[in-house]
Parts: sequence; structure tokens; C-alpha cells
Amino acid sequence: MRVGFVVNPYAGLGGAIGSKGTDEKAVARALSLGYQLIAPRRAVEFLRSLRSREFRIVTAAGLMGEDEVAEAGLTELVEKVVGERKGSTTREDTIASVAEMLRAGVDIIVFVGGDGTLKDVYSVVGTSLPVLGVPSGVKVYSGAFAYTPRDAAGILEAYLRGSGAIVEAEVVDVDEELFRSDKLSLRVYGYVKTVRVEGLLQPSKGLVTSSDDEENKRAIARYLYETMEDGAYYILGPGSTVKAIGEFLRDDLTQLGVDVVLNRRVVLRDTWERPLLEIVGRGAKTYVVVTPIGRQGFIFGRGNQQISPNVLRLVPRENIIVVATLSKIRELDYLRVYTGDEEVDNKLRGYYRVLVDYGQYVVKKAV
Repeated sequence: MRVGFVVNPYAGLGGAIGSKGTDEKAVARALSLGYQLIAPRRAVEFLRSLRSREFRIVTAAGLMGEDEVAEAGLTELVEKVVGERKGSTTREDTIASVAEMLRAGVDIIVFVGGDGTLKDVYSVVGTSLPVLGVPSGVKVYSGAFAYTPRDAAGILEAYLRGSGAIVEAEVVDVDEELFRSDKLSLRVYGYVKTVRVEGLLQPSKGLVTSSDDEENKRAIARYLYETMEDGAYYILGPGSTVKAIGEFLRDDLTQLGVDVVLNRRVVLRDTWERPLLEIVGRGAKTYVVVTPIGRQGFIFGRGNQQISPNVLRLVPRENIIVVATLSKIRELDYLRVYTGDEEVDNKLRGYYRVLVDYGQYVVKKAV
């Protein structure tokens, strides 16, 4: 088997700084602020989790795969390196590398990135062969991604053994025009083949909500508002369920960003990691309010990277408030966390009381 392996080295870099994606401006700002690349670390975690050596790798030059394969100690598996080593890369380099991998006769494309990277891979591959995503983006809504890099290794090994079902998965990304207006509207760009292994491959985020959800969200928001403690900060994560509290605060909130409330007033709007660290770092009592991503269950690590492992390390676990509509929570077997920091993830795993209506809770386990 030949495995094509390509890394978008900048994927996910915009998360901690509050960017809704990782374009060139977000990359430049994050690097200028001293942030380190995320995707190469996720790539190495994936590669080191592989136990099989019964395959060969066709990878892209430099940080787009070659360097990560070397760091993981798998250079002896490399059959071919495509493209040129560059100091910085673009989506055109991803597209060109994947095209060369197809010409080299690979059996599957494994890529490290988010929804934007998947769209680039899809533009070349279509449904000609399976693809598998190692999650590292700000947005990871599509159905061709494993839950974690380690899960991606399990899926690839199943494929190499001839097991795992080949299925179609949605290529999902946001409507860019609405996104710029702080409105989340997902669009299906097409379908790819991927490898499904139960419990390891995530579903795509739900595209529609129930008409009953709006009243449910309002009830959750009213209870949350009425039980807010004076003098405590509330870090509000993205999502319409959390941001329904804006009606009671009588202030504007960003649906896709992270806002901070103190004494029922918005004190930070669409903020990022460092202002949050300043709050929790000085010992102020702080609650974090999040809602799981529909159908996937993630409460941390997807779409709210501003609430980073550095922030979560300083917030007591009992101060994490999870809210979800009844229709959303019924779809979920588990809540999920993956911040890329194993110590923090271990802290966040376990059982949560999830607020699902006015004063009503259900218990869900986070894995």
C-alpha cells in the first residue's frame, strides 16, 4: 500500500488569536505574537501512533510532510518526496502535492488540516480514492476527519488490514460571506470517499436545527442569566445556544467568537487567548460556558481554541458549564475534548451535568 501524506503546516494557527480560520493575515499575526505551528505536532502524534510498517509513504517536501515523517522516525518508509522544500507554503502547494501523489499511484491520501485543507484535497481527488483527515484546523466540521490524530492512526491501520468500510463523507465548510457577518451557515461542497471505523471517524456537523430549539435555547439562556454570580467572570464560547443569553444581557454577543461577561455586562467581545489568560491568571473567579458541536460532541478543541489549554489549566473543572438543547444532546453518546495537551484533556474528561432546559440537567461523559 502507498499512503499519500500531506500537512498544511499553518492549519489551526488562527484559533488561539480568535481568527475564524487561518488565512495569510492570521498566519502572519499569530507568528508575530510568538505562536508555534500546531499542525506539525498533530502530524507527528498521528505518525507515532502507527504500529504497522507494512506500507510506503509518498509525502510532500519539508514541513508539508517530509519533516514530520523524519521526526516520527519513519523515514525508512518514504518511497518518494514530491514538491519542493519551501520556507512558507500555500494552498496551491497542497493542491500540487496531492496531484503528484495521485500520479505516484497512492492508495489513500492522509492530510493534516481542517475543512479548508479538505476542500483543497477534494478539488484534486474528487471520489477517485479514499481520503482521511487528521484534525488540526480552526474549523473541522466535515465527515472525513478522525476524532483525534491517534484515532486517525487507528483508521489508517484498519484500512491497511483491509477492514473499515469505505463510505462517502460530506465536504462541509462555512458560507464565507455569512461567516464574515458572524453568522454560521454550513455548505456542502461535495463528497469524498473515506474509511469509517466505528468510534474513530467523526460525523459531519449537523446542517439544520429543529424549530423547537429556539424556545429551548431561550429557556437555557434565561436560567443561565438568572444564576450568574456577581463578581465572577463568564467566558462564553461560540454557538447559538450559549449566545442566546445576549437577549437577557441586552447587549451584542458574537455567535462565532468568545465573549466575556462580568456582572451581567459584556466586558470583552470576540476576544482571544491572552486577554482570557489575564483574567484567569490573576485568580478572578471564572466560569467557562460552552456547548457541544452538533453530532460531534466536542466541547473543547474545535472552534473555540481561544479557550486554550493554557486557559483551561487555570479554570477549575467544576467551573465549566456545558449547555445544549434537548435535540442536540439526544444525538450524542459522548461529549468530547481534544486540546492537544494530554494533561489538560485528562483533567477535562469525565462526567458533566449538561443544562438542557430551564433548571433541567442531564449527565454526559466527556471522553
